[in-house]
Amino acid sequence: MRKLLSIIAVAAIALTFFSACHDDDNYDLKDYQTWRKQNDDWVAEMQQRKNPDGTPYYTTLIPAWNPGIFILIHYFNDRSETEGNLTPLYTSTVDVRYQGFTCEDERFDSSNLVNSYGKLGISRFSCNGVIQGWSVALENMHVGDTAEIIIPYDAAYGTSYTPTLLPYSSLRFNLRLEDIYRYEAPNN
Repeated sequence: MRKLLSIIAVAAIALTFFSACHDDDNYDLKDYQTWRKQNDDWVAEMQQRKNPDGTPYYTTLIPAWNPGIFILIHYFNDRSETEGNLTPLYTSTVDVRYQGFTCEDERFDSSNLVNSYGKLGISRFSCNGVIQGWSVALENMHVGDTAEIIIPYDAAYGTSYTPTLLPYSSLRFNLRLEDIYRYEAPNN
């Protein structure tokens, strides 16, 4: 009986999350055109951002598996120091630390309060179970890399309305790839 109740509880939570992250017919996307333009303008501004020496601040990444999207990424660490470290595959499960912000610099999500997997602030995700922008970023990081990523709305939640984000929300994440869970675990 306890097992059945647990399964029902997990299913209810999954259904609630699934319905909150998909298009809702109760709003009109035309109402968000000003917000969409603000987000488009912000992403264009970030694409033009330069380092003090005049070089681009962000690198543009376009995944081969979806050439219709892109993200911007800026690594904070010296990548030569993590060059030999593991890189996740699309099917990998990763341990990360992150903070998510809107284009207005309002934090909407963070792993800081998560106390899972043995360390405060670590969240575990499957690379193919997150928004496309995260998948692109993670596949281009090595364990130990810390980066800032800009994700245009079409590589984030698109036109979906969620409890914390409006449709057309482009996002900025500070992301650190801590580990790849069971990367070398035997197939049993």
